[in-house]
Amino acid sequence: MSKLRLNKSTLSQVKGQLKLYRQSLPALDLKRRQLMAEKTREERAHAELIAAIGACEAKVTETLPMLAYSPIPLEELVRVKTCEVGEENIVGVRLPVLKNFAVEVTPYSYFVVPHWVDGYVAVMRERLELEVKRRISDQRMEKLAQSVTRVTQRVNLFEHVLIPEAKSNIRRIGIFLADNERAGVVRSKLAKKKQSAASAAQAAQAAKVAA
Repeated sequence: MSKLRLNKSTLSQVKGQLKLYRQSLPALDLKRRQLMAEKTREERAHAELIAAIGACEAKVTETLPMLAYSPIPLEELVRVKTCEVGEENIVGVRLPVLKNFAVEVTPYSYFVVPHWVDGYVAVMRERLELEVKRRISDQRMEKLAQSVTRVTQRVNLFEHVLIPEAKSNIRRIGIFLADNERAGVVRSKLAKKKQSAASAAQAAQAAKVAA
């Protein structure tokens, strides 16, 4: 860190910095609060997705217990066909968002497979979409958490470091300049006093010579 120069030029510079810090802090704090609110909303949405996934799995267990004993290969019956992920800008943070989603069902004969396979296909459609949304929500929460941390660090830097430091430097420079000014006044008075004394001495000497 460079040594603080105690002069009027530095005082003006530090005052300008302090003004800028004070102007920037409210905007930063507002962004922090907006990001925290968005993070809270995303956490609620994520919890809802987890609950929906749990309900979906419970539905399979309750309505399709035959899956555990079925010899029919169902692993590749329902697959993700389209998964288009875009971006949205939330308070300056680019977050992923699901734009388009579609599944592909391998054709099967209604006369060969049991009727409950239709129910399995419907549940798997829902389950796959929920899983994709959950993964995207994971990414959104991670990015929002990182952004909240970064902005909070900047708010703390302004509030607890830069602004107090600028105020302290202004006080130091102000005290130094005031002390110098007082010392200058004292020196000026002493110089005038010496000059007056010298003038008086010269006048006295001149008077003696004249006499």
